[in-house]
Amino acid sequence: MGDRSKQWNLSRRALLRAVGAGTAAAFSSESLSSSPAPAHQQPADDHPSCWDEVNDVDAARARQWERRMAWFNEAKFGMFIHWGPCSLASVEISWPIMRPARKWHITQEEYVNLYKRFNPVKYDPDAWVELARQAGQRYMVLVTKHHDGFCMFDSTFTDYKITNSPYKKDIVRLLGDACQRHGMPLGYYYSPPDMHHPDYRDTTKLVKENWEGEPTRHQWPNYLQYMQLQVRELICRYPTPFVLWFDGLGHQEKYDGYHVVRMIRELSPATLVNNRIGVPGDFGTPEQVVPRSIPVKGAAIQGIGRSQQKELPTGLPNQEELLHWETCMTINNTWAYNKNDRSFKSTEYLIQTLVDAASKGGNFLLNVGPTPEGTIQPEFQERLRGIGRWMKNNGDSIYGTTFGPLQNLPYGRTTAKGDMVYLHVFDWPAGQKLMVPDLNARVLDVQMLDGGKRLEFIPNASGLTIKVPARAQDQADTVLAIKTG
Repeated sequence: MGDRSKQWNLSRRALLRAVGAGTAAAFSSESLSSSPAPAHQQPADDHPSCWDEVNDVDAARARQWERRMAWFNEAKFGMFIHWGPCSLASVEISWPIMRPARKWHITQEEYVNLYKRFNPVKYDPDAWVELARQAGQRYMVLVTKHHDGFCMFDSTFTDYKITNSPYKKDIVRLLGDACQRHGMPLGYYYSPPDMHHPDYRDTTKLVKENWEGEPTRHQWPNYLQYMQLQVRELICRYPTPFVLWFDGLGHQEKYDGYHVVRMIRELSPATLVNNRIGVPGDFGTPEQVVPRSIPVKGAAIQGIGRSQQKELPTGLPNQEELLHWETCMTINNTWAYNKNDRSFKSTEYLIQTLVDAASKGGNFLLNVGPTPEGTIQPEFQERLRGIGRWMKNNGDSIYGTTFGPLQNLPYGRTTAKGDMVYLHVFDWPAGQKLMVPDLNARVLDVQMLDGGKRLEFIPNASGLTIKVPARAQDQADTVLAIKTG
C-alpha cells in the first residue's frame, strides 16, 4: 500500500517524463535486437507481437502476466458498467452525438452539457460490489472515459470530468477503493476515441462529421500523448487495474497501440489488455454474441459482426491453440441507462449465454447501466441475483472450466475441468432418458451437480444413455457432473 500511495502522488511533470521514458523504452537496444523470437511464439504471419517482445525483454514480467491470464480464464464471469451524464437523458452513451438519430431526442449541445447537472447522490460503490458478488461475478470493469471524452475520474489533463460536475467526487476512485475493501478485481474501460479533445478531431465541426478522428492533422501526436498520460494516470494514481479494456472502433492502428501496450507492460505487468487498440492484445472481444465455434489463435474476434467468425474452425482445438476471449453483452438493448428500453433479456437466457461462453472456453462480461442517481435498476438486480442463485449451486461447472468435448448440443452445452465433464441441459428430455454422444473417454460416474444425486447410465455404441428424473432440477439449466477416467 505504501508504494501505491506514492504513485498516486505523482505530479503532472513526473507523468510527462514517465510517458517519455515508456516510449523511449520501446526503442531500447533490447527491443532493436535482430534476434528473432522463438518460433513457437510467432503468430501466423511471422511478425512478432508487442507482447512477444516484452516477454523476451523481461521474463519475470511475463510470469506475472501468465498468472493473471490464468486467473482471468478461471474467473469466467464479470460485470461491465457503462455510466455517465448521458443517463440523465436516457440515451445511449456517446453515440447520439456520433450518429444522431431521432430516437434520442437530444442535440449535441445538450448532450455535452449534461455533466453540469450530473449529481448521483445515491451512488454506493460498496453496494455495487456486493451486487456483483451476489451474482457470482468475479471481476468488474468500469467505463472511465467513453467516446464522448467525459472522464469519470479526476484527470489532471482535462476539465471535462466528474469532479467538475455538481457531484464533484471521483467515481473511479470511490469504486476502486470499494473493490479493494472487498477483494474484487477492477478493470478500466478507456476509449481511445475522444469527441471532446481538439487534437483528436477539429472540434469546430459537429461530431457526426469527423468522429472517427483525424490522424493526418499535425495535432494528432499531441492527442496520442494525452491518451497515454491518462492511461498512465489510471495505472499509477488509482488501484491497479487487472485489465485495461480499450475500444478503438475502426482503423485502430492510428492509436500506436504497440507503444501503449509496451508502456502498460512496463508499469503494470499483470494488467491485461484487450484487442481493441490496434494490436492483438491478450484476449478477443466479441460483442452481444457468443461465437458459433471455439475461437483459436490467429482469429480476429472483435465487435458485433458475425462474418468474422467464418474463419473459426469447427471441431476441438488443443489447449495451446485456444484463443483467450470474452464476450460483452447488455441486459436490455442499451449500454447506458435508458428508462425507455424495456427489452430485458430473461434470467434463463443470460444463464444459458454464460454457459455457452464457458462451453467454448470464454468469459462473459454482463453490462449494467446505472441510473442518474447512482443506483442499479431493479430489473437488472433481479436478473443478476437470479444468475447468482444458479451459480451458487452450479458454479463448479463454470469457474475454472474450459471448453467441453461436445459442442453445440441441440439440448445444451458441455464444459470440462480435469476429469470432469459438466453436461448442461437446457431442454429436459421426455421419457426420463438423456442420450449423450460419445465423450471419447470412459465414464465412471454421473451425478446431479446440485445435490449430488447419483444417476444410472448405460454405455452404448453411440455414447451414453442416462436415466434422469421426470422433471428438470432447474428450468434454465440442470447440470450433470460426469466423471471420466
